[in-house]
Amino acid sequence: MTVSFRKHSPLIGLLFFIVSCSIHKTLPTKNTTPHTTVTGIQNHIRPNQPTDFKTGADNFESYLPLLKDKKVGVISNQTGILTNGTHLVDFLIANAVQVEKIFAPEHGFRGTADAGELIIDGKDTKTGLPIISLYGSNKKPKPEQLEGIDILVFDIQDVGARFYTYISSLHYIMEACAENNIPLLILDRPNPNGFIIDGPILEKEFTSFVGMHPVPVLYGMTIGEYAQMINGEKWLKDEVQCDLKVIPSVHYDRNASCHLSERPSPNLPNDQAVNLYASLCFFEGTNVSVGRGTNKQFQIYGSPFLPNTGFSFTPESNLGAKEPMHKGAICYGEDLSTIEPVNQIELEWLIKAYNTTQDKTKFFIPFFTKLAGTTTLQRQIEEGFSERKIKKSWKPGLDQFKEIRKKYLLY
Repeated sequence: MTVSFRKHSPLIGLLFFIVSCSIHKTLPTKNTTPHTTVTGIQNHIRPNQPTDFKTGADNFESYLPLLKDKKVGVISNQTGILTNGTHLVDFLIANAVQVEKIFAPEHGFRGTADAGELIIDGKDTKTGLPIISLYGSNKKPKPEQLEGIDILVFDIQDVGARFYTYISSLHYIMEACAENNIPLLILDRPNPNGFIIDGPILEKEFTSFVGMHPVPVLYGMTIGEYAQMINGEKWLKDEVQCDLKVIPSVHYDRNASCHLSERPSPNLPNDQAVNLYASLCFFEGTNVSVGRGTNKQFQIYGSPFLPNTGFSFTPESNLGAKEPMHKGAICYGEDLSTIEPVNQIELEWLIKAYNTTQDKTKFFIPFFTKLAGTTTLQRQIEEGFSERKIKKSWKPGLDQFKEIRKKYLLY
């Protein structure tokens, strides 16, 4: 069945082009125009990455010598590629590195599974290497799964949001490495939201797989920097520390634009979705769809319980969303796929949806608290706090976090 969109009024404005820092296979991006119904959005037009920029994976002169004569386990997915499009696993094998096993996070090694979908162990069809899933009941590598491994190499593209589960997988991998005396080598990658630090700080009692550390929703660090913070702040179980080495990206500017050439997960199809993810993901804790089951995931929102203001869509089964919320039902909401990129968490859409939904008692679900990492945000919205007042309440926690963050920055 075809996913349908209905739009009853044209958008106007100037085209805005997202600048790519990638020189290989292109992930589709959107040209953007100002959205006349959205107000108060802070735009952030960013420069290009330096022309000599390269990721940690492409900085192979720094890590290949460390893998010589070692039995290697690789933690990666479809994003673990070099500039020429070669997957890290294939590159290592071609350079006589003895890869023994592949460990895959949520969405699997090829990155096609739904969010939360059970992934079973298997084999990589190209190399024949065993694949061990690090999701579901096996979030942390077991000692027997690490037998015969001398070193683990981690290469996964993060998007810089606390509830994006790759950093939770990283936590458990670091813990397993510490407990089994296995060094961990992280090949660093840019954070496409690395210029933003925003959101409520997670409170310890709300720790879960979508929020494991006392950090804001957007923490403004690469995954290598974040790993150093996990280690340095002793956030692993029993305060163990991992034998960690980060291979940095070269000539990386966190304030420059960063186009991702591969989807980091099935429902983040382009730069616009990655940019809006942290703002719209709060809807996953409500009865509002974020476009799963359409081709504009995390670029639109809507539900059958919101008023018809001129835009609607109907979710249907598709890649990464076999049973999307409100499947087959017309959802009314807003299309954000053409607004200019934001440089903060935007709460306007969440507050607007809550204020206009048919039954406010059915708007929030318990998962919202896990995403927010606190009960305060839901209470503030229910009590009619403005976005400005809510964000003012985040400032003390953000200021404290920024001081901690400084200790672990590489760029």
